[in-house]
Amino acid sequence: MASQDWVDKDFYKILGVAKDASDADIKKAYRKLARQHHPDTNAGNAASEKKFKDISEAYSVLSDPDERQQYDAIRAMGSGARFAPGGAAGGNGGFEDMFGGLFTGNTGRHAGGFNPAGGGIPPEFADLFGGFGGAPGFQRTPQKGADRTASTSISFAGSIRGTTIGLREPSGEVIDVRVPAGIKDGQKVRVRGKGQPGAAGNGDLVVSVSVQPHAFYTRDGDNLRIHVPVTFPEAALGADIEVPTIDGDTVKVRVPAGTPSGRTLRVKGKGVKTSKATGDLLVTIDVAVPKNLNKDAEAAVKAFAEATSSADVREGLAAKARL
Repeated sequence: MASQDWVDKDFYKILGVAKDASDADIKKAYRKLARQHHPDTNAGNAASEKKFKDISEAYSVLSDPDERQQYDAIRAMGSGARFAPGGAAGGNGGFEDMFGGLFTGNTGRHAGGFNPAGGGIPPEFADLFGGFGGAPGFQRTPQKGADRTASTSISFAGSIRGTTIGLREPSGEVIDVRVPAGIKDGQKVRVRGKGQPGAAGNGDLVVSVSVQPHAFYTRDGDNLRIHVPVTFPEAALGADIEVPTIDGDTVKVRVPAGTPSGRTLRVKGKGVKTSKATGDLLVTIDVAVPKNLNKDAEAAVKAFAEATSSADVREGLAAKARL
C-alpha cells in the first residue's frame, strides 16, 4: 500500500481498538471480526468481503511491531497532507521519499510480509480458516479423511509374542491388525489408510488394545513379576531353585541363605522383549509354611524352636510403633 493510504486509513478504528491497544487486544479484535466477515460465511456479500480485506490489512500492519511503529509515525507526520502525483506534498518531498527505503515497491509491506489482497493468512490464525475455501484469494488445502477408532482384547501371550487379529467391517471386509510383540494394556495400534476417505487420502484406523491378565505373570513396565514359594529350609539355608519363564523354559535362581518371605530377586533379560528394550524377571520369594506336620516334622520344629529361643524376632517393635 502507498504511504498516502496509510495516512487515509485508520487501522485502529477498523479493528475497533484504541491507539495504545496491546498486541493481545489487537489479536482478539481481529479474530472476532475475521470470523464475522470471512467470505466463506458471507458468500456474495461485497460489503463483508471488503470489510474482511480491510481488517486483514489492518491486522497485518498493527500485529508487526516495526510496521506499527512506521504506521504511527507516518500517520502523525502526514495529518492533513495530501499526495500529488509523483509523491509531492505541498512542493516538498512526500512520504514516499522519506520512507521509501522502508518499503518494497508500492505495497507498504516488507518483503515476504502478509498481503491481505493476495489472500495470505497470518500463521497464528490458520485455525480459523483451515476449513474455509472457495473465496477469491483463498486456497483450500486438501485434507486427509478422518481417523476411525476400534477396540479389541487379546491374550497375555498375544501381547508378549505379538499377534494378528481380524476386525470385520459392516460390509463384511476383514481388516488385519498386526499387534506388535510387547504391547501394553491400553496402547493403540494404527492401521494406515483404513479410516474415512478424503481428498488427500484416507485417514487411519486406530485400535485400542486391552490385554487380558495372566494367572501367574504380572507385567510391570517391561519387567515381569512372579511369586515363587520356597520351603523354610531353602530360605534359611539357601538353595538353587528353578523358576519358569515366558519362553517356556526354566531358569535357575539362587536363593541366598536367610532370605525372608517377600524379598524380590532379579533375573536379567527374562522379561518382556520389545523393539526398544528387554525387561527382567522379578522373582518374589514366598516362604511356605506347612499346614500339616507329621510327628517327626513336628518334633523337628519344636527342637528348632528350642534351639533358637534366645532370638527375639520382634525386638524393637514397640519402639517403632510409638507415635
